[in-house]
Amino acid sequence: MEKAYLVLSNGMVFPGERIGAAGETTGELVFTTGMVGYLETLTDPSYAGQIIMQTFPLIGNYGLIPEDFEGECRARGYVVRELCGRPSNFRSEDALDRFLTGQGIAGICGVDTRAVTRIIREEGVMNARICAEVPADLSEIRDYAVTGAVALAGRRAPEEFPAEGPERFHVALLDYGAKRNIIRSLTRRGCRVTALPHDASAADVLSLRPDGIMLSNGPGDPAENVREIAELTKLIGAVPVFGICLGHQLAALAMGGRTVKLKYGHRGGNQPVRRLADGRTFITSQNHGYAVVSESMRSIAELSWVNANDMSCEGLDYPGRHCFTVQFHPEACSGPRDTGFLFDRFIAMMGGDDNAQR
Repeated sequence: MEKAYLVLSNGMVFPGERIGAAGETTGELVFTTGMVGYLETLTDPSYAGQIIMQTFPLIGNYGLIPEDFEGECRARGYVVRELCGRPSNFRSEDALDRFLTGQGIAGICGVDTRAVTRIIREEGVMNARICAEVPADLSEIRDYAVTGAVALAGRRAPEEFPAEGPERFHVALLDYGAKRNIIRSLTRRGCRVTALPHDASAADVLSLRPDGIMLSNGPGDPAENVREIAELTKLIGAVPVFGICLGHQLAALAMGGRTVKLKYGHRGGNQPVRRLADGRTFITSQNHGYAVVSESMRSIAELSWVNANDMSCEGLDYPGRHCFTVQFHPEACSGPRDTGFLFDRFIAMMGGDDNAQR
């Protein structure tokens, strides 16, 4: 295999072997702690502009299963300790390396991912480059920034998804980089879903006369999405709204809150969150590098969930506005499904019950 290097923006270099597509790539290097679900991770549009590093040491052992994809692969690169070249699974259709090549994703294996993860945890998220030769000048790596990510990750035209069984409600989904299982979680509960581009206006959304509005996950800095935030100010309070991940952050910004970039983010299927109503802790799947500043929401919304590790904001309720949002993924696939009942709460809210289980 061809020699390759992972070069961090702080100047540290980690040798390895090339996987995936030829050429070099630069991106924001982030790590995810999931022990399974590498396919869902690679096809999560929320990773747009980022180089994904898996902390679990063996990746690719169950091959490539298109049925498990969550969306289009928007990652900038891929870093693993060991890549399995001979997968074993009755559902597998190919090896992961060929998928990376076909998607034009440059990657590297043989890297000490444990050491790199510890660096990021200590110094914070940083940029990196996967390349065949170590550059003498690191300025291009250091200057890289994830911008315009929502426009890259979201759909470009409206699309309709019928309800499974009798139709109960019609949901308008604003797609900032939506995972497919959000749509599936709604359709299997009897919702017809109209997925709209991220730049749909409030007038466009309300013209559909939806029973509820879903704000999806997505990539990048939430504060960058000025137009989307402005349109949400016209939607929140008009009809029931449920926001997930980036949708949670955009709703908070629309209501006058603030967001902040986390030191290294929360990514993986083992993130604990605490429900403040009863103190119960749930295990969740997460993928985000920004968080809502709880203090900025004190006179605006009720803090409903917090991260059990760092106490950052994980959920908000907006009394009187028929709106609630969460930072984590209740639709998680592959991942824990402890909080799937939040979709049932949304269904109940569309049916007129604002006091449904939180």
